[in-house]
Amino acid sequence: MAKLIPTIAVTAALVAGAALSNDRATAIDASAAAKPGAPAPAFTALDIGGRTISLGDYVGKIVILEWTNDGCPFVGKHYNSGNMQALQRRYTGEGDVWLTIASSAPGEQGYVTPDQARADVARWRAAPTDYLLDPEGTVGHLYAARATPQMVVIDPHGVVAYIGAIDDKPSVDVADVKTAKNYVATALDELASGKPVTVSSTRAYGCSVKYKTS
Repeated sequence: MAKLIPTIAVTAALVAGAALSNDRATAIDASAAAKPGAPAPAFTALDIGGRTISLGDYVGKIVILEWTNDGCPFVGKHYNSGNMQALQRRYTGEGDVWLTIASSAPGEQGYVTPDQARADVARWRAAPTDYLLDPEGTVGHLYAARATPQMVVIDPHGVVAYIGAIDDKPSVDVADVKTAKNYVATALDELASGKPVTVSSTRAYGCSVKYKTS
């Protein structure tokens, strides 16, 4: 198992000109990095059922992106407490789209096959709209995903409304979930109320995303 490397950094990284392939995530629009107030970079990726999923499939919807790593204790805190699943059920129930994304490379901690991802969903009783596989790291780089969990909220106009940490308690203590300020829930509630998002960017915390290096 690869060593867990906690990080709280969110950098403006962008991968352009990604190769087109049916078995990997594909960057569709690499003209702008993901940042609050800018159009969300478009992408296409395979889900755990082998279907091709595009961000453009959800035009007019609020979309939540969640980077995951099933071996990361920071991710585990939010799933073992039931927090992540509760958020997934609440907001998909309100009509939002929740996409869980695994960007770890083969052989690295957090890499999952479709069967392994389905087992994780069943074990955690997770309820995302879909689970996307990004072993080449294309989608992760487009959104500068450096930690798990890292969260992105995209508004119905396709603009990044929030990017960063799930909450303000960068720990692995399950008890901290109850007292944390949840940035994602706040942003989603503000969007649903027609209000501007008051906190649009924070520094993500968690385990580093284990990208492909060659």
